[in-house]
Amino acid sequence: MKIVFATQEQFDPAEWIDPLAARLADVEVMMWRDDGPAVGADIAVVFNPPAALFERERGLRAVFNLGAGVDALFGLPALPAGLPIVRLEDAGMAAKMAEYALHAVVSASRRFDGYASLQREGRWRQLPEIDRSAWPVGILGMGVMGSRVAKTFAALDYPVSGWSRSGKGPDGIVMHAGAAALPDFLARTRVLVNTLPLTDETQDILCRDTLGRLLPDAYLVNVGRGPHLVEEDLLALLDEGRMAGATLDVFRTEPLPADHPFWRHPRVTVTPHVAAISSRRETIAQVAEKIRSFMRGEPLTGVVARDRGY
Repeated sequence: MKIVFATQEQFDPAEWIDPLAARLADVEVMMWRDDGPAVGADIAVVFNPPAALFERERGLRAVFNLGAGVDALFGLPALPAGLPIVRLEDAGMAAKMAEYALHAVVSASRRFDGYASLQREGRWRQLPEIDRSAWPVGILGMGVMGSRVAKTFAALDYPVSGWSRSGKGPDGIVMHAGAAALPDFLARTRVLVNTLPLTDETQDILCRDTLGRLLPDAYLVNVGRGPHLVEEDLLALLDEGRMAGATLDVFRTEPLPADHPFWRHPRVTVTPHVAAISSRRETIAQVAEKIRSFMRGEPLTGVVARDRGY
């Protein structure tokens, strides 16, 4: 059994290939070489892989993705139509995403930004206390990530609702299912946290029409994908006073260009795609276990449904 580790990112092979090989007996794990020949790999472990991978390695039986999102894979024209894709499930990402979203919302709802300004001015002043009923949180996407975010906010007594295609969600969370229910979901939401996967149906979902349906003084936390957001629409709604702020971790162009208005907008917080970086140790352990299950012919979790895009 041969495994090729393929990525366009800057990875230290010793930090990934050696630990993965150590968990997989009788398996040869090798690094992808842009200038090398086909190695006859049976399995590819990938993160943002080069397009040439699927042109060169024609004998692949499965692809294991080192992330939860697989939209980059679907953009590669040589990806075989029937090739199974197995995505990463959690690996420490859900807790980090919940922390990120919670930090953004608590900073606004508890007025910590306001207290930071008062500190800079040397002023001792108490701002109005939080009324959580005035901060209903809506989670777009209720998979592993979205469910953890929803439960985290609910545990702190924020009103929480969720929206997904199926309407499935954790106990105690008010759920909305399908396109017909989206307007009602938005109308009850002040803080919108997007955790959706990127598909043809979800691209541009965060636009003037949807964001404009949120409650007054709305906030957006985007930890899904950059193409979910129509950036010009958000900027317009912020400048019009229709929305109060946004915390953005993902963008249409990454790194975010130096001249992008998000960098300097007073009501936008920018972070460089760090909301839910997976733990390398947990990722390697999970991928190795999934590969062992695949080699034994056992059912796998995390298999991507091509018709849904996730």
